[in-house]
Amino acid sequence: MVKYGQLLIGPPGSGKTTYCHGMYQFLTAIERPVQVVNLDPANDEVPYPCAISLAELVSVRDVMQELDLGPNGAMLYCLEYLELNLDWLESRLEALEGDYVLFDLPGQVELSTNHPSLTRILAKLQKRYDWRFVAVHLADASNMIDPSRYLSLLILALRAMLMLELPHVNVLSKYDLLDDDQKAQMSSFSLAHAVFPVDYYTEVQDLTYLSDHLAQTQPRVAAMSRALCEIVEDYGLVSFETLAVEDKASMLHLLHVLDKAIGYVASGDAPNT
Repeated sequence: MVKYGQLLIGPPGSGKTTYCHGMYQFLTAIERPVQVVNLDPANDEVPYPCAISLAELVSVRDVMQELDLGPNGAMLYCLEYLELNLDWLESRLEALEGDYVLFDLPGQVELSTNHPSLTRILAKLQKRYDWRFVAVHLADASNMIDPSRYLSLLILALRAMLMLELPHVNVLSKYDLLDDDQKAQMSSFSLAHAVFPVDYYTEVQDLTYLSDHLAQTQPRVAAMSRALCEIVEDYGLVSFETLAVEDKASMLHLLHVLDKAIGYVASGDAPNT
């Protein structure tokens, strides 16, 4: 049987655990069976009902003590350990009821941008059990306020998309928490002080405005900023959805985007077009 999974990735503080809790509640409310798998071995206290937790197999705390590793090194070790003991996860996933799973992943971005263990784990699950995954890359919407942070986010999102090679949806979370002053700051970072709608940021439109602004405000990195903007535009892959977890309409819109990305059709629904 085909199974479907949302892979929640993104830096610490981007709202992955809050998203998992909110999406679990939302899917339950619309009567779609869903399970949540916690693959963050450093987070053993989560607000959502957890069907599987990697901490049952290996924990960051134990690895740090036994191998004298720091938090990041221990996290990478835990994912490598899971890769070597993938049968543990496979057997538990097979026993889950339903066909829709949320995977809450650690906040170390190198797991989705550089380190190969996660990519190999997903590839094996797709090959052996016909999983269809969509990567949900969460980032704090406040990154839109600062041009250099926004550019860093673009590069991070692009790197994750190229590394994972999965259907991929970038999401600006906590959009509802931006106040009027932050939105005003977000809409005026151009040389001409033009007002940019949020679509400029979500659709990643003409980045010359961004590179020109950075050339004026941070001239020492002007050439690098221009080159990075050109890379993002040349690939033409990065775009964003905005999300307010407490807003039902926002959650429903994002769910439709994710379902379409993996071809999921809930029982009784018309096929996605």
